[in-house]
Amino acid sequence: MVAQQQGRRGAALAAVTVAGVVAATGCSGEVGATADDRPAGGPRVVREAADVLLASRSSKARTSMEMAAGGTRVTIRGEGGYNYAERIGRLRVVLPKDPAGASEHRPITELVAPAALYMKNRGAGVPADKWVRVDATTLEDGNLVTGGATDPLTAAELLRAARNVTFVGSQDLAGTRVWHYRGVTDIGEAAKVASPYARGALTAAAKGFAKDVVPFDAYLDDEGRLRKVRHRFSYLNQGRTVDVASTTLLYAFGAEVSVTLPPPGDIFAGKIGT
Repeated sequence: MVAQQQGRRGAALAAVTVAGVVAATGCSGEVGATADDRPAGGPRVVREAADVLLASRSSKARTSMEMAAGGTRVTIRGEGGYNYAERIGRLRVVLPKDPAGASEHRPITELVAPAALYMKNRGAGVPADKWVRVDATTLEDGNLVTGGATDPLTAAELLRAARNVTFVGSQDLAGTRVWHYRGVTDIGEAAKVASPYARGALTAAAKGFAKDVVPFDAYLDDEGRLRKVRHRFSYLNQGRTVDVASTTLLYAFGAEVSVTLPPPGDIFAGKIGT
Protein backbone atom coordinates (compact mmCIF):
# COMPACT_ATOMS: atom_id res chain seq x y z
CA MET A 1 0.00 0.00 0.00
CA VAL A 2 1.43 2.06 1.18
CA ALA A 3 2.82 4.90 1.16
CA GLN A 4 5.89 5.20 -0.65
CA GLN A 5 7.41 7.87 1.43
CA GLN A 6 10.60 9.15 -0.03
CA GLY A 7 13.08 9.96 2.63
CA ARG A 8 10.96 9.60 5.68
CA ARG A 9 8.23 7.63 3.92
CA GLY A 10 10.25 6.15 1.14
CA ALA A 11 11.63 3.09 2.68
CA ALA A 12 8.32 1.95 3.73
CA LEU A 13 6.76 1.49 0.42
CA ALA A 14 4.54 -1.32 0.58
CA ALA A 15 5.81 -3.54 2.84
CA VAL A 16 2.37 -2.58 2.63
CA THR A 17 0.27 -3.77 0.13
CA VAL A 18 -0.59 -4.11 3.52
CA ALA A 19 -2.34 -6.65 4.94
CA GLY A 20 -3.00 -9.13 7.48
CA VAL A 21 -4.66 -11.33 9.73
CA VAL A 22 -4.86 -14.69 9.48
CA ALA A 23 -7.15 -17.11 10.75
CA ALA A 24 -4.51 -19.76 10.61
CA THR A 25 -3.10 -19.00 14.00
CA GLY A 26 -4.00 -22.26 15.58
CA CYS A 27 -7.19 -21.22 17.39
CA SER A 28 -10.06 -23.53 17.99
CA GLY A 29 -13.58 -22.27 18.53
CA GLU A 30 -14.97 -20.89 21.74
CA VAL A 31 -15.40 -23.55 24.39
CA GLY A 32 -18.39 -22.14 26.16
CA ALA A 33 -16.90 -20.41 29.19
CA THR A 34 -19.42 -18.53 31.27
CA ALA A 35 -19.06 -15.14 32.89
CA ASP A 36 -18.19 -16.94 36.14
CA ASP A 37 -15.24 -18.68 34.45
CA ARG A 38 -13.50 -15.58 33.16
CA PRO A 39 -10.66 -13.87 35.03
CA ALA A 40 -11.63 -10.94 37.22
CA GLY A 41 -11.15 -7.42 35.87
CA GLY A 42 -11.42 -8.15 32.15
CA PRO A 43 -11.16 -4.55 30.88
CA ARG A 44 -8.31 -3.90 33.30
CA VAL A 45 -6.23 -6.91 32.21
CA VAL A 46 -6.69 -5.88 28.57
CA ARG A 47 -5.47 -2.35 29.31
CA GLU A 48 -2.49 -3.71 31.25
CA ALA A 49 -1.38 -6.10 28.50
CA ALA A 50 1.67 -3.99 27.60
CA ASP A 51 2.88 -3.95 31.21
CA VAL A 52 2.61 -7.73 31.41
CA LEU A 53 4.59 -8.13 28.18
CA LEU A 54 7.35 -5.91 29.54
CA ALA A 55 7.54 -8.13 32.61
CA SER A 56 7.64 -11.23 30.38
CA ARG A 57 10.96 -10.02 28.94
CA SER A 58 10.72 -11.76 25.54
CA SER A 59 8.75 -13.98 23.19
CA LYS A 60 8.61 -15.24 19.65
CA ALA A 61 6.12 -13.61 17.31
CA ARG A 62 4.19 -14.18 14.11
CA THR A 63 2.46 -11.34 12.33
CA SER A 64 -0.02 -11.10 9.51
CA MET A 65 -1.45 -8.11 7.68
CA GLU A 66 -4.26 -8.27 5.17
CA MET A 67 -6.06 -5.87 2.86
CA ALA A 68 -7.86 -5.74 -0.45
CA ALA A 69 -5.98 -3.93 -3.20
CA GLY A 70 -7.32 -3.61 -6.73
CA GLY A 71 -9.87 -6.30 -6.11
CA THR A 72 -7.21 -8.71 -4.87
CA ARG A 73 -6.75 -9.66 -1.24
CA VAL A 74 -3.09 -9.65 -0.28
CA THR A 75 -1.37 -10.84 2.86
CA ILE A 76 2.02 -9.95 4.31
CA ARG A 77 3.43 -12.33 6.90
CA GLY A 78 6.23 -11.94 9.40
CA GLU A 79 8.00 -14.13 11.91
CA GLY A 80 10.65 -13.49 14.52
CA GLY A 81 11.08 -12.49 18.14
CA TYR A 82 10.78 -9.53 20.48
CA ASN A 83 12.87 -8.50 23.47
CA TYR A 84 10.41 -6.56 25.62
CA ALA A 85 13.02 -5.67 28.22
CA GLU A 86 14.99 -3.78 25.56
CA ARG A 87 11.90 -2.81 23.52
CA ILE A 88 13.38 -4.17 20.32
CA GLY A 89 12.45 -6.95 17.92
CA ARG A 90 13.44 -8.67 14.72
CA LEU A 91 11.06 -9.95 12.04
CA ARG A 92 11.45 -11.64 8.69
CA VAL A 93 8.65 -10.19 6.56
CA VAL A 94 7.47 -11.90 3.37
CA LEU A 95 5.65 -9.83 0.76
CA PRO A 96 3.06 -11.28 -1.63
CA LYS A 97 3.79 -11.85 -5.29
CA ASP A 98 3.17 -9.10 -7.79
CA PRO A 99 -0.47 -8.98 -8.96
CA ALA A 100 0.47 -10.90 -12.09
CA GLY A 101 2.15 -13.53 -9.94
CA ALA A 102 5.27 -13.27 -12.04
CA SER A 103 7.89 -12.36 -9.49
CA GLU A 104 8.85 -13.14 -5.92
CA HIS A 105 10.05 -10.48 -3.52
CA ARG A 106 13.03 -11.11 -1.33
CA PRO A 107 12.06 -11.38 2.34
CA ILE A 108 12.63 -8.15 4.23
CA THR A 109 14.50 -8.18 7.52
CA GLU A 110 12.95 -5.66 9.89
CA LEU A 111 14.26 -4.43 13.21
CA VAL A 112 11.63 -2.62 15.27
CA ALA A 113 12.78 -0.26 17.98
CA PRO A 114 11.26 2.65 19.88
CA ALA A 115 10.26 5.26 17.28
CA ALA A 116 12.27 3.62 14.49
CA LEU A 117 12.08 0.90 11.86
CA TYR A 118 15.17 -0.61 10.20
CA MET A 119 14.78 -2.60 6.98
CA LYS A 120 17.14 -4.64 4.84
CA ASN A 121 16.19 -5.65 1.27
CA ARG A 122 13.72 -2.77 1.12
CA GLY A 123 13.77 -0.49 -1.88
CA ALA A 124 15.53 -0.36 -5.23
CA GLY A 125 18.98 1.12 -5.26
CA VAL A 126 19.82 0.10 -1.70
CA PRO A 127 23.02 -1.99 -1.48
CA ALA A 128 22.48 -5.51 -0.17
CA ASP A 129 24.63 -4.87 2.89
CA LYS A 130 22.88 -1.64 3.88
CA TRP A 131 19.87 -0.90 6.06
CA VAL A 132 17.16 1.69 5.56
CA ARG A 133 16.07 3.54 8.70
CA VAL A 134 12.64 5.14 9.01
CA ASP A 135 11.64 7.43 11.87
CA ALA A 136 8.22 6.11 12.95
CA THR A 137 7.25 9.49 14.38
CA THR A 138 7.35 10.99 10.86
CA LEU A 139 5.15 8.31 9.30
CA GLU A 140 1.47 9.13 8.95
CA ASP A 141 0.57 5.77 10.46
CA GLY A 142 3.27 5.73 13.14
CA ASN A 143 4.46 2.44 11.58
CA LEU A 144 1.34 0.58 12.67
CA VAL A 145 0.96 -0.69 9.09
CA THR A 146 3.79 0.78 6.98
CA GLY A 147 6.28 -2.00 7.69
CA GLY A 148 3.78 -4.71 6.84
CA ALA A 149 3.74 -5.76 10.51
CA THR A 150 2.57 -4.05 13.69
CA ASP A 151 5.25 -3.82 16.36
CA PRO A 152 4.03 -6.32 19.01
CA LEU A 153 4.68 -3.98 21.92
CA THR A 154 2.98 -1.06 20.17
CA ALA A 155 0.02 -3.33 19.42
CA ALA A 156 -0.27 -3.91 23.17
CA GLU A 157 0.18 -0.20 23.94
CA LEU A 158 -2.87 0.52 21.80
CA LEU A 159 -4.95 -1.49 24.26
CA ARG A 160 -4.26 0.99 27.08
CA ALA A 161 -7.23 3.00 25.79
CA ALA A 162 -9.52 -0.02 25.39
CA ARG A 163 -13.20 0.59 26.05
CA ASN A 164 -16.51 -1.19 25.51
CA VAL A 165 -14.63 -4.37 26.40
CA THR A 166 -16.75 -7.51 26.41
CA PHE A 167 -15.85 -11.07 27.31
CA VAL A 168 -16.39 -13.47 24.40
CA GLY A 169 -15.28 -16.75 25.95
CA SER A 170 -12.33 -19.04 26.54
CA GLN A 171 -10.72 -21.17 23.88
CA ASP A 172 -7.62 -23.15 23.02
CA LEU A 173 -4.87 -21.32 21.14
CA ALA A 174 -2.05 -23.62 20.08
CA GLY A 175 -2.46 -25.69 23.25
CA THR A 176 -2.87 -22.78 25.64
CA ARG A 177 -6.15 -21.69 27.21
CA VAL A 178 -6.82 -18.06 26.42
CA TRP A 179 -9.52 -15.58 27.33
CA HIS A 180 -11.04 -13.74 24.38
CA TYR A 181 -12.05 -10.10 24.78
CA ARG A 182 -13.49 -7.76 22.17
CA GLY A 183 -13.74 -4.01 22.19
CA VAL A 184 -12.48 -0.80 20.62
CA THR A 185 -9.56 1.46 21.34
CA ASP A 186 -8.79 5.02 20.33
CA ILE A 187 -5.39 5.81 18.82
CA GLY A 188 -5.36 9.39 20.09
CA GLU A 189 -6.34 8.39 23.61
CA ALA A 190 -3.82 5.53 23.58
CA ALA A 191 -1.08 8.02 22.63
CA LYS A 192 -1.89 10.08 25.73
CA VAL A 193 -1.54 7.17 28.16
CA ALA A 194 1.10 5.12 26.33
CA SER A 195 4.55 4.47 27.73
CA PRO A 196 7.08 7.14 26.66
CA TYR A 197 8.76 4.85 24.09
CA ALA A 198 5.48 4.45 22.13
CA ARG A 199 4.01 7.91 22.57
CA GLY A 200 5.62 9.61 19.57
CA ALA A 201 4.64 6.95 17.04
CA LEU A 202 1.07 6.71 18.32
CA THR A 203 0.72 10.50 18.30
CA ALA A 204 1.75 10.48 14.64
CA ALA A 205 -0.69 7.66 13.89
CA ALA A 206 -3.55 9.57 15.51
CA LYS A 207 -3.12 12.23 12.81
CA GLY A 208 -2.83 9.89 9.84
CA PHE A 209 -5.61 7.33 10.13
CA ALA A 210 -9.07 7.82 8.68
CA LYS A 211 -10.60 6.76 12.00
CA ASP A 212 -9.10 6.95 15.47
CA VAL A 213 -11.41 4.22 16.74
CA VAL A 214 -9.88 0.77 16.19
CA PRO A 215 -11.87 -2.43 16.83
CA PHE A 216 -9.82 -5.23 18.37
CA ASP A 217 -9.95 -8.84 19.52
CA ALA A 218 -7.47 -9.69 22.29
CA TYR A 219 -6.63 -13.13 23.65
CA LEU A 220 -4.85 -13.35 27.02
CA ASP A 221 -3.61 -16.39 28.90
CA ASP A 222 -4.13 -17.18 32.58
CA GLU A 223 -1.13 -14.98 33.48
CA GLY A 224 -2.52 -11.99 31.61
CA ARG A 225 -0.01 -12.29 28.78
CA LEU A 226 -1.22 -11.17 25.37
CA ARG A 227 -1.14 -14.26 23.15
CA LYS A 228 -2.94 -12.88 20.14
CA VAL A 229 -4.37 -9.52 19.15
CA ARG A 230 -6.15 -8.41 16.02
CA HIS A 231 -6.67 -4.75 15.16
CA ARG A 232 -8.75 -3.42 12.26
CA PHE A 233 -7.38 -0.11 11.04
CA SER A 234 -8.83 2.39 8.56
CA TYR A 235 -5.90 3.90 6.67
CA LEU A 236 -5.86 6.85 4.27
CA ASN A 237 -4.04 6.07 1.02
CA GLN A 238 -4.11 8.62 -1.81
CA GLY A 239 -7.36 10.05 -0.55
CA ARG A 240 -9.09 6.68 -0.19
CA THR A 241 -9.89 4.80 2.99
CA VAL A 242 -8.36 1.33 3.05
CA ASP A 243 -9.31 -1.19 5.72
CA VAL A 244 -6.36 -3.13 7.05
CA ALA A 245 -6.47 -6.08 9.45
CA SER A 246 -3.34 -6.72 11.49
CA THR A 247 -2.83 -9.78 13.69
CA THR A 248 0.02 -10.48 16.10
CA LEU A 249 0.55 -13.92 17.64
CA LEU A 250 2.94 -14.24 20.62
CA TYR A 251 4.34 -17.49 22.01
CA ALA A 252 7.43 -19.08 23.58
CA PHE A 253 7.70 -16.46 26.31
CA GLY A 254 11.17 -16.23 27.81
CA ALA A 255 12.89 -17.45 24.63
CA GLU A 256 16.26 -15.87 24.00
CA VAL A 257 15.88 -12.95 21.59
CA SER A 258 19.03 -11.01 20.81
CA VAL A 259 18.81 -8.02 18.47
CA THR A 260 21.56 -5.55 17.63
CA LEU A 261 20.75 -2.36 15.77
CA PRO A 262 22.98 -1.57 12.79
CA PRO A 263 25.75 1.00 13.31
CA PRO A 264 25.41 4.40 11.58
CA GLY A 265 27.84 3.34 8.85
CA ASP A 266 25.49 0.57 7.75
CA ILE A 267 22.53 2.93 7.25
CA PHE A 268 21.83 3.83 3.61
CA ALA A 269 21.61 7.56 3.10
CA GLY A 270 20.97 7.69 -0.63
CA LYS A 271 17.83 7.80 -2.76
CA ILE A 272 15.49 4.86 -2.41
CA GLY A 273 13.65 3.60 -5.49
CA THR A 274 10.32 1.87 -5.69
